[in-house]
Amino acid sequence: MIFNKTKLKSNRGFVMLFAVVLSAIIFSISLGMINISLKEINFGTSAKATNEAFFAADTGAECALFYDLVPTQSFFGSVDALTTINGINAMCGGSSINIVGETQLFGPWNFVVLGLGADSKSCAKVKVTRNLDSGTGALISTQVISKGYNMGGNTPNCSSTNNNRVERVLELTY
Repeated sequence: MIFNKTKLKSNRGFVMLFAVVLSAIIFSISLGMINISLKEINFGTSAKATNEAFFAADTGAECALFYDLVPTQSFFGSVDALTTINGINAMCGGSSINIVGETQLFGPWNFVVLGLGADSKSCAKVKVTRNLDSGTGALISTQVISKGYNMGGNTPNCSSTNNNRVERVLELTY
């Protein structure tokens, strides 16, 4: 067999170039798969955070409804309204809640429900507003705005500076 030395010398770097190109292709495919995996992990985490925030908002709204609509518990707008809800019932997360109102009789009333969620890190900020007829003073409607958060349940005012904090809002008017 006869070899042409000039042809061998001109093809010397081909194997090295082929190996580098093949490695680059495999590397870019791997990076794409890692990127997709990280996005799936973030999506799964955000779905959990969304559920925690929604259920916190729901708990806050249910607490307000419980203390407003149950005849023996009528709380908001009564002359002898207390400033603390004894939240031993499941509606209010099982702890006492301080009510802050601009006026005791006309509101709006604000309160925070802490220690909610699977890890007791969720919380809800609730505002109850009564719309009264200006002439007769009769109740027209009541609005409950409950903002649920997946983080902040360990602080007294439901605050957090975490970038992964999720907020969900429920607004009820009746």
